[in-house]
Amino acid sequence: MNVSLTPELEKFVSAKVRAGRYTSASEVVREALRLLEEHDQERAGQLAGFNRELGRRLASLDRGEYVDPAKARARLRERSAKRRDAGKLLKRKSKERRKTGRNGSIPEPR
Repeated sequence: MNVSLTPELEKFVSAKVRAGRYTSASEVVREALRLLEEHDQERAGQLAGFNRELGRRLASLDRGEYVDPAKARARLRERSAKRRDAGKLLKRKSKERRKTGRNGSIPEPR
């Protein structure tokens, strides 16, 4: 089997061989294909999980189970407000640390 690579990929493969991790371009390509296969399997697992969850949720809707939209929006607003408040607190603490120095002491003038 012959494979054509773009000039950029040829340089990439050659650099891997020159670095000594691989002894040939074929090893680099085999490793790349193994990683691609692993990625594809992982993605297929994620999609299967998504489809199972979707099926579960659709079945709950068929049974008449649902979330009240107003309550869901209220929960989301509350979570969002908590995150914003936490972010403001972190910024304020970070600003205080910069003013006083890392160990809490006031930095000496320069």
